[in-house]
Amino acid sequence: MIISERIIKVLKERNMTQAEFAKQVGISTSTISEWKKRKTNPTVEKIMDICNVLQITPEQLLTGKGIEDEEEIAAASPESKFTPGDVQMIEDYHNLKEEQQKRLMAYMDALKKIESLEEL
Repeated sequence: MIISERIIKVLKERNMTQAEFAKQVGISTSTISEWKKRKTNPTVEKIMDICNVLQITPEQLLTGKGIEDEEEIAAASPESKFTPGDVQMIEDYHNLKEEQQKRLMAYMDALKKIESLEEL
């Protein structure tokens, strides 16, 4: 398996779209298409960005160790149960001021209470 095939495999395992991935890495979707056609491979400059977005190590990406076996990648990246949207939400939360975080938590509590009342 070559690098681009490993990237596509991990994208599928992470339920991440190519458009989402391209945006987070800072590449175009046509670049991913080129990888899929085996016309090009990721540039050295983008390897770390790719690894960060996919939550894998450069060793995993370059050698396939832990990627070519689905159980290994799940064990190596337990956070893989989170979607990119989940990760983004947490990052956004951490970028809020403390008061905004408190308001957001209060809003979530209110939503849970409303939901439980609607179930009655």
